[in-house]
Amino acid sequence: MSAEQQNNEEVTIDLRRLFILIRKHIISILIWMIGLGLIAYGVSEYVLVPKYTASTQLLVNRKSTDANQAYANQQADVNAVTTYKDIITSNVILKGASKYLANPVTLVRKATPAKKAVYRTEDDGTRTLVKKAVKAKPAVYKREGKSYSISPSELASAVSVTTTTSSQVFTLSATAETPAKAQAIANAVAKEFKEQIPKIMDVNNVTIVAEAAKGSQSYPNVKMITVVGVLAGLVISLLIIIIKDLSDTTVREDTFMTNELGLTNLGEIANITMPKDWTFTAKTAEKRGSSRRRV
Repeated sequence: MSAEQQNNEEVTIDLRRLFILIRKHIISILIWMIGLGLIAYGVSEYVLVPKYTASTQLLVNRKSTDANQAYANQQADVNAVTTYKDIITSNVILKGASKYLANPVTLVRKATPAKKAVYRTEDDGTRTLVKKAVKAKPAVYKREGKSYSISPSELASAVSVTTTTSSQVFTLSATAETPAKAQAIANAVAKEFKEQIPKIMDVNNVTIVAEAAKGSQSYPNVKMITVVGVLAGLVISLLIIIIKDLSDTTVREDTFMTNELGLTNLGEIANITMPKDWTFTAKTAEKRGSSRRRV
């Protein structure tokens, strides 16, 4: 027998032994798999703190009446998406978004100062009203939602931007402990970016394509963690079974004595099963011996 054939035979024997072990310990393997799967499910569902992610999409482009110039601007905007990605996560944008989140109000109408009435004096000395007096009006603000105290550094770790090749649209995502907070962060950063980008770059048209809705759970992935727990139970149970089998020094086959130890097989002793109601004593042996001598 060649060395290659011997190796193939050993592999076949080892695989057969592995299948025998799996079949023999199938119940313990299932217990390990189900047990660790339930533990992983319980930890992911009731122990780990969930995280929610909300996303909004933005489009940045420059207006131009010339068709050729418009195409050139479009290509330039596509190439500049990476720059926009860096700007939207910069401290300038995040600092303004942090202030807005602390007091989420939008100016609806600016304050108007009071103005006196204007009169015109005629030739005969009479006064004619030219412009009526205007009373002072305070600024009107609209509250957008709940306030959140989030520092710019916390926003930097909560916000991420993803881009698509050859596209002017990019996605801004925010992750937080609640769906509403994730939504508020995403919309606040997008709003601040829209207001600040014309001052930073030569861009005059920023469009929020889709505002962020309430965030959906992004962590933990309960199904994936449960599957990992089941697979871990399978692997651990197989390792325990294999280690126990390898540490067992019991001789299972005659070939081990002859091939591995080089001993000569002189014979085999079979197992003898005695009847349950039969007992062997010294008197029984003496009686059998005396009966044989009489014969």
